[in-house]
This record gives sequence, structure tokens and C-alpha cells, in this order.
Amino acid sequence: MRRLLSALLLCVSMAAGAVADQTDPRLDGLFRRLAGPDAADARVAEAAIWQVWSITGTEEAILPFRRGIAAYGEGRLADALAQFTEVTRMAPDFAEGWNKQATVLFRLHRHDESALAIARTLALEPRHFGALAGLGLVRRAQRRDAEALAAFERGLAVHPHMDAIAGLARELRGRVRGRDI
Repeated sequence: MRRLLSALLLCVSMAAGAVADQTDPRLDGLFRRLAGPDAADARVAEAAIWQVWSITGTEEAILPFRRGIAAYGEGRLADALAQFTEVTRMAPDFAEGWNKQATVLFRLHRHDESALAIARTLALEPRHFGALAGLGLVRRAQRRDAEALAAFERGLAVHPHMDAIAGLARELRGRVRGRDI
């Protein structure tokens, strides 16, 4: 209960107009909790991490970021891509802008471009478990199973409680067994 209260207070303090991004010093402690054995605590830490990642340090990029999220949620992928492309132009050091762009590109089956946006995300935030999972999905769609497995395993090393990704990794291990990874 104490951890939950602590996490909720953290989320409230971040939502109160704090400027944060992948460079926020609070992330180190959250990542330690994410990797811990307590799955419930990891879920709370994950939510707090996404909250921090979703706050751009560039004021001008906030509006297109929010518009992109809204467009994506409504299934307007072309609009979402335009907004997230604008975010990456305005705030090229904002990892989550690149990650959101990668997600839309993946949904549009533009896998090579998605992989490039993921690479930019990971250059800015190597612990971005969402981008690592996304890279695994891109490589899986490209039938590059060994690379997909490697990406999934990197993501699981950061966030071992991603059950769906763990399932995909198990499936791929069976396919690549005996082949070089």
C-alpha cells in the first residue's frame, strides 16, 4: 500500500506541469522497481515511467504530441503520423516523440521507417522497453526471427513483466533454436 501511495503521489506531481522526459532523474529508481520481482509494483512503476516519458521538455511540441495521441486513438493514422513527425522536428531529443512515430509507422506497415524511428528512440533512451518490444514486432513482421528475439530479450531484460512479449520470445526461441542469433 505504501508503494502504491508513493507511486500515485509521483504521478500527481508529474501531472502538475512538471517538465520531464527520458532524462528525468526519477527514472533510475522507477526502472529498478520495474525490474524487481513484484509484478504489481512493476505495473505501478511502468505507469509512472510512461507518464514521465510522455512529458516533452519542449513546450512547443506539447500540442502536436497531444494531437497525435488523439488522432492515433481515433484511428486516424495519417494525421497521427503528421503530428508525431512535427513533434520529432520540434523536439528531436524527445524519445517518446520518436517512439510514437515508430508505432504509427508500424501500423502503416512501413517497417523500415519504423525501425529507423525506433533506433532514434533507443539512442535517446536505451531502456525504452516499449521501443525494444516494438523493434521485436517490426523484425517479426519482416520474418527476421533472430533479430526479433534479440530485441524482445533486450526489452525483457529491462522490463521482465511484459507477459505478451515473453510469450512471443518463447515462440521465437523455438524457431531460432540451433541458428545463430
